[in-house]
Amino acid sequence: MAWLDPKLVLGAYAVGVFPMADHRSADSVYWVEPKRRAIMPLDAFHLSHSLRKTVVSDRYRVTADTAFAQIIALCADSALDRPDTWINPSIESVFTELHRMGYAHSIECWDGDRLVGGLYGLALGRAFFGESMVSRARDASKVALAWLVARLRVGGFALLDCQFQTDHLASLGATEISRRDYLGLLSTAVDGAVAGALGAALSPGEASAEAPAADFFALDRLSPAAPATASPPLGKLIAQLLVQTS
Repeated sequence: MAWLDPKLVLGAYAVGVFPMADHRSADSVYWVEPKRRAIMPLDAFHLSHSLRKTVVSDRYRVTADTAFAQIIALCADSALDRPDTWINPSIESVFTELHRMGYAHSIECWDGDRLVGGLYGLALGRAFFGESMVSRARDASKVALAWLVARLRVGGFALLDCQFQTDHLASLGATEISRRDYLGLLSTAVDGAVAGALGAALSPGEASAEAPAADFFALDRLSPAAPATASPPLGKLIAQLLVQTS
């Protein structure tokens, strides 16, 4: 098994390339740069009436970065509608290390104590690269994506990369753009963060004055009077954030 280096992966994302494997047990990965790229405009997320009801009702308890290893393992697992995945042990290992370094994050949906869905991805500068999402209960992945978009909006992110367009993502507002247009958005979003990612003086929370780094955890501080151990913001707040215009 060829193991991936975290700095190599960060550098690849910074120029629009990402790793995939042929299947779950593959010994190697290949590097992908799609000609057409799916992105989710953060001010154009489609919160349908039914999804809004689900979010506002707090059907699922939603957390961030509390079960990263469980989420990536769940995304990598086979299911009836997805008998195999592209997440091999090398990708799982490097993203677990990137999470430890502060770059990779997860959103988790819980039904009681049971993890029923969520997503994970990579944050670099003001860009968030969505890697995979999973659902083991109705609309759990949609809820996770809604929470992610709200979190990115509050945190000052400029780009949510979805990699490949699907009908599921299109129904939520994702759009497809050319490689050239994507690279223009990417360059602006990661400007000032790449040096830190590759081992210079900057940390994941720092960037140049021209492009300050986004804050993945800004959402958790919307209520300054709340104690540090307070629960994450509730679904009603998330719905409000998603319908606000920039």
